[in-house]
Amino acid sequence: MAKTAIFRGAVCFAVSIAAVTPSLAGGLERGGYNIDLLFDPSDYVLDSSATFVAPQRKVENARDNPNKSPTSPVPIPLPSSWSTTADDGENYWTTRVGAKAAIGDFGDCMFDYSQPWGADLNPGIWQGSSYNIETKVKSHNYATTCRVKFDLGKGDFSIIGGGFYQELSGYKYRQVVSPIALAANGIPTSIYNGIGKLDMEGDGWGWRAGVAYEIPEIAFRTSLVYNSAVDVDLTGNVNLTNLPIGLNPISGRITPVYGSVSMPDSIEWKVQSGIAPGWLAFGSVKWTDWSQIQTIPFCAIGSPTCVAGTPSAINTLDLFYRDGWTISGGIGHKFNEQWSGAVSLTWDRGTSTVIGTQTDTWMLGTQLVYSPNKNVEFKIAGALGLLTSGGSSIGGAPCGPLGARCGDEAGYSFGNDLVAAISTGVKVKF
Repeated sequence: MAKTAIFRGAVCFAVSIAAVTPSLAGGLERGGYNIDLLFDPSDYVLDSSATFVAPQRKVENARDNPNKSPTSPVPIPLPSSWSTTADDGENYWTTRVGAKAAIGDFGDCMFDYSQPWGADLNPGIWQGSSYNIETKVKSHNYATTCRVKFDLGKGDFSIIGGGFYQELSGYKYRQVVSPIALAANGIPTSIYNGIGKLDMEGDGWGWRAGVAYEIPEIAFRTSLVYNSAVDVDLTGNVNLTNLPIGLNPISGRITPVYGSVSMPDSIEWKVQSGIAPGWLAFGSVKWTDWSQIQTIPFCAIGSPTCVAGTPSAINTLDLFYRDGWTISGGIGHKFNEQWSGAVSLTWDRGTSTVIGTQTDTWMLGTQLVYSPNKNVEFKIAGALGLLTSGGSSIGGAPCGPLGARCGDEAGYSFGNDLVAAISTGVKVKF
């Protein structure tokens, strides 16, 4: 059975605001991983939430690299009439659904669906079109996580373990610039501008392990959880049917391709504690190994090796991430038996290096929880954040063993921008 009623109110309050607001993290993170439901003191719980995020990132001063035309032996710039500015961020939704059940007095198990990874970039036709016109990545994660509890001192010590199955898919459009014919002096007599598309999908398995300690009387809990990397073998197609046949071996046709990526492992430490009657302080620190993703090469099916910066790589996704760090803290207050709220501040270190628009982000969030009775909670949260300024170099970065450079199709800059988010959820417990 669950903890006695004398502790239930304080602990429920603590659990409900542990993840106060939606946030915008680096890399390909969207919903991330969250196992707070596992600690709810009720015997049986159903929980769901939906989050809408609206980043307002605008890039400017864009310049194309004409020497990076992949199918041309001579430099060919994009049309000068194409805009040097673009809206790089696009609105997106993430959802999460979970269920938790107590296993006697010995522990708990939870089952959840989430969308941990994603990307939504749609700058359209601009001077950076050789790098990106539109990119979409989405994910589906199905997880089971359990804990076993032991009495230790004034509270409970828990050993946490679980596994998850993950699906990953996406596509990318980019501009391909090619000469239709070359004069005797090597200058193109006409230019063909076509749009190429990369489709990809794959799946993989991961696991998590951790420990936690709780003292319900003071709503104290601290946890340390490790989530493993997920190795995903990708398959898909490179579609160059917009280009004339014969410009190169794959122009004018659809080519099946393969690749691979290791979605990052992470470690997260969380702590919360009652600090006065009806008041709670909480915080967290998370490290994510985004630096393991630099470039993702795609090669034709049948190629014995697939290495970025070599002739075997038909296309690459150039990311050049560094490790992500996220630090968050806040205060919550229980106003009465029906209403509670919280405010938090989150800093996320940007993961972009030589390319990309992911700089440091600051998010101020609030959440309000309404409990009409002991079995139901309604939650609404909002956040407003600052996306700090920066730029991406046209120089790219080295990739592969042959001295090639990747991510050098375009350069641009961007100023400080805003991001807004709103999240709603409902929890049923008994």
